[in-house]
Amino acid sequence: MNKIHTIFLILVSLVFICSCSKSGNAPPAPPVSTPELSILDLSQVRDNKVTTNYRLFINVSSTVTKPATINYATVAGTAVANNDFIPTSGTLTIPINSTVAYIDIPVIGDSLRQADQVFYVQLSSPVNATIAGTGKATVTIQNLGTYLPIDGTGSTSPLSYPGYTLTWSDEFNGKTLDPTNWNYEIGGSGWGNHELEYYTSTTNNAFLSSGCLVIEARKETLGSNNYTSARLNTSGKHQFTYGRVDIRAKLPVSKGMWPALWMLGSNISTVPWPGCGETDIMELIGTNPKQVVGSVHWLKGDGSEGTLNNAYSLSAGDFSQQFHVFSMIWTKASIQFLVDNQVYETAYKTDVTSGTWPFDNPSFFIFNVAVGGDWPGSPDASTVFPQRMFVDYIRVFQ
Repeated sequence: MNKIHTIFLILVSLVFICSCSKSGNAPPAPPVSTPELSILDLSQVRDNKVTTNYRLFINVSSTVTKPATINYATVAGTAVANNDFIPTSGTLTIPINSTVAYIDIPVIGDSLRQADQVFYVQLSSPVNATIAGTGKATVTIQNLGTYLPIDGTGSTSPLSYPGYTLTWSDEFNGKTLDPTNWNYEIGGSGWGNHELEYYTSTTNNAFLSSGCLVIEARKETLGSNNYTSARLNTSGKHQFTYGRVDIRAKLPVSKGMWPALWMLGSNISTVPWPGCGETDIMELIGTNPKQVVGSVHWLKGDGSEGTLNNAYSLSAGDFSQQFHVFSMIWTKASIQFLVDNQVYETAYKTDVTSGTWPFDNPSFFIFNVAVGGDWPGSPDASTVFPQRMFVDYIRVFQ
């Protein structure tokens, strides 16, 4: 064997050895991961009329490299199968390269305003996948329909009085609040009383049902507020000077509730409160469920607030159990406050010995349910939400 041939064989051997060495040191191929399936909870508002699909999403932890399957089935809770939702079961196939999947469950339409209801969707028997956690999703049906049966028992008032003419009323008999009568006040700034609610303009918080206006305070987060409610006024639409006002209403009386039916001077944009005058036809704080207060407020000569008021208490029961009629009789000389046509407070113009009596000018109405604030304090564990004020009608006679 010549020298060149020998060198060639040596080089070939070295290449073979190096090649084997590199092959032996190569890292093992990574194991194929099994996708993990996570089903997400869902909370959704129910449609008033039609059956709609509630879509539940399933997250896939890693890309599916071979088709995966999972069984699913609905499980009743406070929501009843075939009454609130269509019971559904089956097998879901998750295709290759998928990272998300979904299941549609039909929820039956219903306009009844009632407590939220829940049912569940359970995953089982995965193939080419695993299930994260219990594999059970909670589905919450938010029942925010605008039909609410209302017990209308209680005091009533006549449609006419001697010497008076009915000049304006709202009987709340329509399907929606009349925008030619009412404005929504919106916000959650505390409204000068450190209140806790955010006032909205949605049917979550104000709607008509069974011939009544319903103002509903709810425990839910909106912005930095933990409660929502509604505050309506007639500013720029209906304002009055003198006459008789009757408002038939049933009130929320739990801890932290502050329903009010009241008036402010229409000149409030140029004459700040209390100089514009405030007339509280009815206020109630939840810690006194059988007592309402009627008041007038004005600006005293030293710049402080002046108040004349008195309370009316029921002899039995509380103001949430039946409707009562809250009235005001307003003349040039005085303002009287009544419950079920019984006078319990009269504020005379001559009682204002400091400052100016502001109640010879037009005022507009405000209806609201506040949550918390300086006067009623905050709700506590005894306060069950939602809380509602029902207004059957407002009538103005002059």
